[in-house]
Amino acid sequence: MARLDELCRMSVDELRRRYADGDEELPRGGLSALREDPRSGARAVAERILKRIHAAQAEGRRLSRLCAFEQPLWEQGFTLVAGVDEVGMAPLAGPVIAAAVILRPGTRIQGVNDSKQLTPEERDALDPEIRAVCVTVGIGRAEVAEIDSLNIYHAGLLALRRAVIALAPRPEHLLVDARRLRDLDIPQQPIVKGDAKSITIGAASIVAKVHRDRLMCELDREHPGYGFAHHKGYPTPDHLDALEKLGACVIHRRSFAPVAKALGLIPEQQELFGKPGPRVG
Repeated sequence: MARLDELCRMSVDELRRRYADGDEELPRGGLSALREDPRSGARAVAERILKRIHAAQAEGRRLSRLCAFEQPLWEQGFTLVAGVDEVGMAPLAGPVIAAAVILRPGTRIQGVNDSKQLTPEERDALDPEIRAVCVTVGIGRAEVAEIDSLNIYHAGLLALRRAVIALAPRPEHLLVDARRLRDLDIPQQPIVKGDAKSITIGAASIVAKVHRDRLMCELDREHPGYGFAHHKGYPTPDHLDALEKLGACVIHRRSFAPVAKALGLIPEQQELFGKPGPRVG
């Protein structure tokens, strides 16, 4: 670490390289010295460092709020608290994927949030970090045939239960995004918009989304022409155009109206999407 007197003799380029662009720590009193430096470039470096400090502090406060549901459980001695979330409810093709994640008490992972609020690059970077620091991850899936026979809502519950069952060790408490899972003798709490309010549910949403996106890229190679690698099965204009031209393939959900229409299973004006199916579990 440079001394304070050395800091004042450094060029602006070196200050920028070491302290603004790099991660070298300023000496005590260094930030104040740069803010009072007669050189405008040095003062600009100080402002960049200050913004980074404020951003880190804001992220720390956000992560503390994100642990609002976990922290009381951790303090009560629950060390195996799992967050559970599913993705792939709205697409016209492919399975529903659910993930369950157990984080160690006190874990903070910078950047974790509702997966829908993150870019694909951010999710891809966070997924291995989550897996590296967590206690365990469980993945569950509901296949297209199950979606068509049960309906999408109950297929989602099935995928969530399978993700929880896949966890080892077994969780002591569950935090679930807006759902309650029946037939599981584990204390649980449904949280509306939980992927944006709970660090463990947010982590699960990221893991599930990355897993499903990669799976859809694999399915794109098996079923070319539909663009699954691009839209991941969601009903985009390109996907609907491909469905009209090519018809449905084996991974399309026949209980969803656009697919049923493409197969001639229902009249043009009728809607199947959301039609209740048999209740299970």
